[in-house]
Amino acid sequence: MAPKHHPTPLSGGDRKALTKELRRARAVTTILATRSAEKRAAGETLIREADRLLCQSWNGKMWADGGPVDPSPSIDQAINAGYPWLEIRCSRCKTPRAVDLAALRHVPTTRVHDLAGRLRCVKCSTAGKRPAAELLQLWQRCPIGGAT
Repeated sequence: MAPKHHPTPLSGGDRKALTKELRRARAVTTILATRSAEKRAAGETLIREADRLLCQSWNGKMWADGGPVDPSPSIDQAINAGYPWLEIRCSRCKTPRAVDLAALRHVPTTRVHDLAGRLRCVKCSTAGKRPAAELLQLWQRCPIGGAT
């Protein structure tokens, strides 16, 4: 975008006043941009903290009660909070598995509990069965050595 053109006044006092006001406006713009960046960073930190607390709350609910899994954090909230791994277990053969949420294709608002119907056990599917997965909890690191 081209800089705005301010017509130069004819008198010396008006020229000095215009120069002074332009300098002040540029300084205020810089200060406001800096404050905006600081507030945005603080806001992102607060959002990340809120997402982390939501994931911890959901994990506690899953551990204590085994559910209900709804409401759960969204996949993007879990990733933002630093919980990119979901531990699941096959409801038929009880085989545990870790799912990398960041690798899944999803809509940003997809909730973690919505994945229960989509995730299937690889062992059982080769045997011709299609049981749904049981969601266990979210993890910061892969809870199982051989993640798939």
